[in-house]
Amino acid sequence: MAQISLTLPDNSIRHYEAGITAAEVAADIASSLAKKAISATVNGAHFDLAWPIETDATIAIHTMKDEAQANELIRHDLAHIMARAVQEIWPDVQVTIGPVIKDGWYYDFDRKEAFTPEDLGVIEKKMKEIINKRDAVRTEVWDRARAVQHYTDAGEPYKVELIDAIPGDEPLRMYWHGDWQDLCRGPHLQHTGQVPADGFKLMSVAGAYWRGDSDRAMLQRIYGVAFSNKEKLKAHLHMLEEAAKRDHRKLGREMDLYHMQEEAPGQVFWHPNGWTIYTELQDYMRRKQRAGGYVEVNTPQVVDRKLWVASGHWDKYQENMFIVEVDEEHAREKAVNALKPMNCPCHVQIFNQGLKSYRDLPLRMAEFGSCARYEPSGALHGIMRVRGFTQDDGHIFCREDQIEEETALYIAYLTSVYKDLGFESFRVKFSDRPEKRSGSDEVWDRAETALLAATRKAGIEPEMNPGEGAFYGP
Repeated sequence: MAQISLTLPDNSIRHYEAGITAAEVAADIASSLAKKAISATVNGAHFDLAWPIETDATIAIHTMKDEAQANELIRHDLAHIMARAVQEIWPDVQVTIGPVIKDGWYYDFDRKEAFTPEDLGVIEKKMKEIINKRDAVRTEVWDRARAVQHYTDAGEPYKVELIDAIPGDEPLRMYWHGDWQDLCRGPHLQHTGQVPADGFKLMSVAGAYWRGDSDRAMLQRIYGVAFSNKEKLKAHLHMLEEAAKRDHRKLGREMDLYHMQEEAPGQVFWHPNGWTIYTELQDYMRRKQRAGGYVEVNTPQVVDRKLWVASGHWDKYQENMFIVEVDEEHAREKAVNALKPMNCPCHVQIFNQGLKSYRDLPLRMAEFGSCARYEPSGALHGIMRVRGFTQDDGHIFCREDQIEEETALYIAYLTSVYKDLGFESFRVKFSDRPEKRSGSDEVWDRAETALLAATRKAGIEPEMNPGEGAFYGP
């Protein structure tokens, strides 16, 4: 049997036979650690205690004191426990997926009857019964044919479809919580009793299309929140209550600021009180922009398709654009235009007019640009997620050797705006190149390196946001 070396957090090294599990490593370190262990981090990946470790690695054993790992496991287990509870109460319900999300989880179900608020209480009660049983959690890796046959026999077509979507070289891991089984990457806790029975709550039910496709079945999504103890759950629910009192949709009605209606989905009707706030804020931003060396411009809201083809938006963003066809006089075919979803290509058109010298740079351009984007109706949320909006937008045209300085100036400018508006601190996310993009890798390399260096030079360590950069690049 091959030997492997595992490096512990204190840099000590232990040698084991390949295939040892994190649970066995914990037991070898100390029996007290083995009793408290819930998972491990192996070479940076979150590992189930039952998974074999086949190669040399760094390893750290986690207990319930490690909040990030504990919360992930608690919420993931609760997704399975909730699905088990639903199927124990209503055996004809089909299950789909149940991922962990911020502060909790959700699970999508295919059920003919709609879940009611009373049903959530019934499900919660059943979940607590399952937790109190302290049923063992176990896992196996299956081949695809066996997994497909299992779900076909069980009448779970959604699971069969999920298996078909998993790349052929990926193992299929199965988990059991007691006798209830699910297809899942893991990791999970070791028994249902490790989940705090008083640390979770089912919150709501919403509709969700299968795989986000409006042409597929409408499922029912049950949301829950969970924490490591009752006190943290109570604090979270209190925070939600306070936030609900300050919900902008509620305040908008009470203060007569604006309204929205079905005949203009995702569009805002500003009332006098709200428009006064809006224009005051706009006037403030206009003063800040001028002080920051920006020149204000204004560009068209409807632009010919040719511009969007040239910019790349037509191929990569068309599904989010409002298309306008017009019968132009003497034209052989209809003219195809689009409402602008962003201002970037139009600002480039202004820059392209006339000759520019390197001495003219940097050119800082700003616009209160009216934009329109098609957002699915289910994604609309008050004035936070809309179809028509004004983008307080800026573009800086500069030489490569000016990128660091301009970025630092912009961060200082933004910091002053946030402080004026009451935000003393903020986070910066660094979005690098997406899979579908314009421009060469060399250009992306130079731009990303300069932007990252400038951000750090300004005293900010950004959070990485992989692949989320705009496709039209730097």
